Amino acid sequence: MELSVEQAAELRELVNSRDVPADIATRGRIVLWSGEGRRRKDIAELLGVSLPTVDRWKTRYAEQGLAGLEGERPGGAREQVPVRVRARVIALTRMTPPSGTGLSHWSARELAKYLERTENITVSWHYIARIWR
Repeated sequence: MELSVEQAAELRELVNSRDVPADIATRGRIVLWSGEGRRRKDIAELLGVSLPTVDRWKTRYAEQGLAGLEGERPGGAREQVPVRVRARVIALTRMTPPSGTGLSHWSARELAKYLERTENITVSWHYIARIWR
């Protein structure tokens, strides 16, 4: 992998910066050392990564430049319950429980049981309580 003088300087600045997360600095080192002519096996050993990891970041850098090194960062927790289930929980909460349940009002546990029994929707009572909060 050939790097221009500007690219090498940019990567050196990246890997030596205190403001850059360690994983991105490691990715920068992979590309920089590769551009300096080091073997991929040596790069992998020095950084404690696998050979496919070395290849991945070299390819990403070649395709996207520095922006390619910033990908695959863990994000926040993703929503695991579909929006329609949340909407159904809210709708049932606003209604009086059916007379067959013998309840005067919903509790989070009773609503979770009801949803599973009648609508085949499985959510935890913790999830329902979180929606209510």
